[in-house]
Amino acid sequence: MTHAQRFRDVYEECYPRVLAYATSLVGRQVGEDIASETFTVAWRRVRDIPHPALPWLLGVARNLVRELRRRDAHQYLLAAEEARRISSGTGTDAGDVAAEVTDRHDALQALASLPEADRELLTLIAWHGLSAKEAAQVLGCTTATLTVRLYRARRRLERALEATPVPEAASAPAVEAPYPTHREGAPA
Repeated sequence: MTHAQRFRDVYEECYPRVLAYATSLVGRQVGEDIASETFTVAWRRVRDIPHPALPWLLGVARNLVRELRRRDAHQYLLAAEEARRISSGTGTDAGDVAAEVTDRHDALQALASLPEADRELLTLIAWHGLSAKEAAQVLGCTTATLTVRLYRARRRLERALEATPVPEAASAPAVEAPYPTHREGAPA
């Protein structure tokens, strides 16, 4: 039996079950992509496919789904970092951990509320580190058009961040320091 025939037999026997498995994990559209990628791996490694092939193929599909989720989570976190940077007007600062967790949560919520095109644009710049010219090439538009879209996406992100509800603890009145502070005109 040739490698091509072995692959064809495995494909005909297992494709529906690999597709069903992938679809159960990530939905129909992405599941189809995962199933196709699984069989791309199988084609490249046709000599490594054991008998029976299904468990091995499902393992490949599972690994592909895990990698997809890992990439998505990483992209989301980096985009949230861009949102935080934009909202604070600075790079990174060393604040307290609770404030950073709250900021990150707020940034994730704000980012999730944006249209997909805005999220993609912000992540191209923030996550992939592309210049405006490079991002414009990716999106198939001029640099001028991209600059306008980026400006608008950042403004929408700022508005979304401003619309994020403030927790009660953060809106509580400030407590005076338990020790005297330096006052203007008084000796230090």
